[in-house]
Amino acid sequence: MVPGVITALTSSPFATSSSSLRLVLSLKRPPELRGRRGSAVPAVRCDASPALSLSEERLENGASVTGGAYDFSRATTSLTGKMLDSSKKVTLVRHGLSSWNEESRVQGSSNLSLLTETGVKQAERCRQALSDMHFDQCFSSPISRAKTTAEVLWQGREEPLIFLDSLKEAHLFFLEGMKNVDARQIYPKEYTTWREDPSNFCVNGVYPVRKLWGTAREAWEEILLSPGKDYLVVTHKSMLRALICVALGLGPDRFRAIDINNGGISVFSFNKRGEAMLQSLNLTTHMYKDHVYMY
Repeated sequence: MVPGVITALTSSPFATSSSSLRLVLSLKRPPELRGRRGSAVPAVRCDASPALSLSEERLENGASVTGGAYDFSRATTSLTGKMLDSSKKVTLVRHGLSSWNEESRVQGSSNLSLLTETGVKQAERCRQALSDMHFDQCFSSPISRAKTTAEVLWQGREEPLIFLDSLKEAHLFFLEGMKNVDARQIYPKEYTTWREDPSNFCVNGVYPVRKLWGTAREAWEEILLSPGKDYLVVTHKSMLRALICVALGLGPDRFRAIDINNGGISVFSFNKRGEAMLQSLNLTTHMYKDHVYMY
């Protein structure tokens, strides 16, 4: 490999509104290497393009290259299998602290774990944090801790809440309601598999996490094919993991690669093909100080 240098020629570091920076790649050999055989060394020149502003510069296909990713076609696979009537934005929220969260019990799909006083306050903080956001519809799991959180979040909005069974938490059979410490002692093999290899956790031939992936795909389709463009979704941590992974094309073996706090907010954008782009994951600033999101 012939050693070389990359040189950059630039205009003022602060481009005006009437000019933008354009990268030009050319081949150049440093003086000390001229006359020697070998590959030319790329040089990068950065100059001003007066024709377009930073907010206007576009690629040949017309997609803007300023302010983030310009296009996410085929970044993920379609979750709908059909064209949508418009692009969509989906805000995902995990329910507030529940009684079984507080007691360190396995929750699963049980309806006996209720939103605590702290959980209600967390839901109220979420509502305040999203108070400037417009949502066409709100979808929620019908399980009590998520349902109550959604009711707090949706307070004062005109459209009715929509409860989807496809947003319910994973069913964990005999582990539900048990304190984690007790489940570890009484069912060491099953509990360890649930904690360390959840996609292979199996009860009577049923794999709850794998099943959750199919349910999450159903939920995405129900949500994205609904009227409107901007949706709020309230559900549970395991379901959120599944929703996020399914949208990004990740399998059940990545179940524990994502964590979502109580009251954590995540945001997805979808293009008209139903392909997802994750914009924000587990936002929690609003849990610690007054903060209003705009996105």
